[in-house]
Amino acid sequence: MPNPLEAIFNMLRISFDNTNEPKSPLHVIEVGDLWKYLTLVEEFIRYEEMSLNTTTDDEVREMLTDVVKVCEAQVKRLSKFMKNEGIPLPDVTSSKPNSNPKDIPLGVKLTDDEIANGVAFKLVICSQACATGQVDAVRNDVGLMWTEFFLEWTAIGATVKTLMRKRGWLKVPPYYYAPGSPQR
Repeated sequence: MPNPLEAIFNMLRISFDNTNEPKSPLHVIEVGDLWKYLTLVEEFIRYEEMSLNTTTDDEVREMLTDVVKVCEAQVKRLSKFMKNEGIPLPDVTSSKPNSNPKDIPLGVKLTDDEIANGVAFKLVICSQACATGQVDAVRNDVGLMWTEFFLEWTAIGATVKTLMRKRGWLKVPPYYYAPGSPQR
């Protein structure tokens, strides 16, 4: 059975000791994964901006602010990387202006439950995109970047899940009982 710590150590060793390894150009799937991911995270920021404009809950605002910081840091790093590699950046929607949550009609306004579950869903999608990008990566620097992004989502996801559990917003699928097993 492979040792996960040994695999991480080998990846880091290769990343830091790449003097003998020439830097190959990115292949088309790596470029596609990077481009799609940047678009995904940029759109995630727009959702968070809209959510910040609709909530008045201090804990939800704090959670959204933390997620925005992670997203913006990833966008900055990924944009710089893509520019250095000559990859054109995707055309994304512009930032949303700040507004007063009390000015938004109730039929349009997201509830805090909807905001938290939307963020959780987007965290899952971003995590899956990171895993796909990491698997598709041939270059070690790209694979390491995907791993770092994934770990950032894992850390923020724990915070989001804690808030959702505390507030009763966590959506749990029905429990599964195998046929013939005793019902509890």
